[in-house]
Amino acid sequence: MSTVDTTATPSPEASENRPIIEVNKLAVDFWVNGEWVNAVKGMDYEVHPGEVLAIVGESGSGKSVSSMSLLGLLPPNSRSRGSVKLHGREILNAPTEELRKIRGNRIAVIFQEPMTALNPVYRIGFQITESIRVHSHLSPNQAKERALELLKLVEMPDPEKAYNSFPHQLSGGQRQRAMIAQSISCDPDLLIADEPTTALDVTIQAEILDLLRNLHKRLNSAIIIITHDLGVVADLADNVIVMKTGEVVERGTVREIFTAAKNDYTKELLAAVPRLGYTTEGKTLRGGEPVLELTDAVIEYKGRGRVPAFRAVDQVSFAIHPGEIVGLVGESGSGKTTIARGAIGLLPFKEGSAKVLGVELVGIKPNALRDLRKDIGIVFQDPGSSLNPRWPVGASIGEPLSLLGDFTSKEISDRVEELLDQVELPRSFRNRYPHELSGGQRQRIGIARALALKPKLLVADEPTSALDVSVQARVLDLLENIQAELGFACLFVSHDLAVVDRLADRIVVMNHGRLVEEGTPDQILRNPQQAYTKRLITAIPVPDPDQQAERRVERRRVLDEQKAAGIRVQDAEEEEAEVARAAKAGEVTPPPQLPHA
Repeated sequence: MSTVDTTATPSPEASENRPIIEVNKLAVDFWVNGEWVNAVKGMDYEVHPGEVLAIVGESGSGKSVSSMSLLGLLPPNSRSRGSVKLHGREILNAPTEELRKIRGNRIAVIFQEPMTALNPVYRIGFQITESIRVHSHLSPNQAKERALELLKLVEMPDPEKAYNSFPHQLSGGQRQRAMIAQSISCDPDLLIADEPTTALDVTIQAEILDLLRNLHKRLNSAIIIITHDLGVVADLADNVIVMKTGEVVERGTVREIFTAAKNDYTKELLAAVPRLGYTTEGKTLRGGEPVLELTDAVIEYKGRGRVPAFRAVDQVSFAIHPGEIVGLVGESGSGKTTIARGAIGLLPFKEGSAKVLGVELVGIKPNALRDLRKDIGIVFQDPGSSLNPRWPVGASIGEPLSLLGDFTSKEISDRVEELLDQVELPRSFRNRYPHELSGGQRQRIGIARALALKPKLLVADEPTSALDVSVQARVLDLLENIQAELGFACLFVSHDLAVVDRLADRIVVMNHGRLVEEGTPDQILRNPQQAYTKRLITAIPVPDPDQQAERRVERRRVLDEQKAAGIRVQDAEEEEAEVARAAKAGEVTPPPQLPHA
């Protein structure tokens, strides 16, 4: 095998005439149970300087596996075949020492979750300077100057402060900026961005996409973006590859894919994307005694020492009636999840009034709260971490019934099968373990468990944010149908306004712990009155490249107008980071997880 010269810089002529990366007949296999299982089959593509290639598809389609194989980042039970050329030089299966010179220097990766990719015991500045010094001969002081320059380049609010911070002291958006700064520290020719905005709020996502767009044009680098968010693809990509079960099923320019898709799978993906503008026909205000009623409700995290108390929810008032779905939206740090946890008794209300089914939660005794929880169900954002990995899912679904102590084993077994039917899963799944199910199937199990005791109030905390668009669409259909059938009230917490537009009868907008605006989807999403709500709406990416380009211009216009009018545009990252710092200082104690019931 020929060695790879990673130090030689290609000539400008070579860079202009030749793709940065050429992938030809790439195949990836995994050794499983005594045989090779194919994960990627004969993949071909090229990426030129200044180009953004999006690789899209559902989980398991092979999009991440194919990109990680370029750098030899797959586990030991894998093998890669075919050809991958970097500036015309073969790098697939190159020796580890040579790949180390390429990683971060020629090809860099922006991972989906920077909290797991960044080392939690080292400060951000150390991690950036380390990557710089590995691939250069800069002194420590020069590396620090370069790191601060990079943090300014990625528009970090306070570069010096971020340089001296640990990852947990930064918000999600700031951690992602730090990860991008580390990735571009050696001016790589190719950036691989693996779901870089999945876990971010829409406003922060819009800023990160603007940042990536500006950086790759400024540096003339290429980007391979791996995502299942077609709004992000429409916003950023030049060309698109659509993958299904390891194969490329369609490719083309971004406009060809979005306006004239030929493959049925591509059409299904596009049709599954939630869009703003759902009809509100049939959505009416509900009557009856409220199931959940907040009146000037306050949730406060205690101070510690000289650190003052932190008011996470400040005098919020709204109600949810029987059979009604209320969407609770806002950026991270806005207080929406805090309200959801307060509603199920995981956090105490300090002031005002918070009633569930007429029972006051302010000052409630533990026994009374335990009795009340029989009428409350919760669906968590990540079903994988909320299900017991050592139990078959049937046991997890039936656990609330077992803990109540009012049902026989036969009644519990029958109820588990009834719930599996309700969430449209085979009854045989009761004997499977969580790791044997897909993300969408685990979320259905989470919904089944939440409905086990036939609750009158269901709290759904970001239940679809981590799911592929097609899986998300099926879970939303399921939730909508079950809610219509059973008639429970639902508090639906989300930062995806298109999803909320589809489901909600009313929408409550939160910012900095306060209620900003409340109304029907038409009032909030088609005729917003508050500046904050307008900023949220203009930040939502839509799966249409031409429309998205117009929305970028509109977003910039709205921000400029508000700035000119003297309206302070609070950076959501600063707010979220403040909550993170408060948590570390002891102001915010992370609430305990519910037991598996």
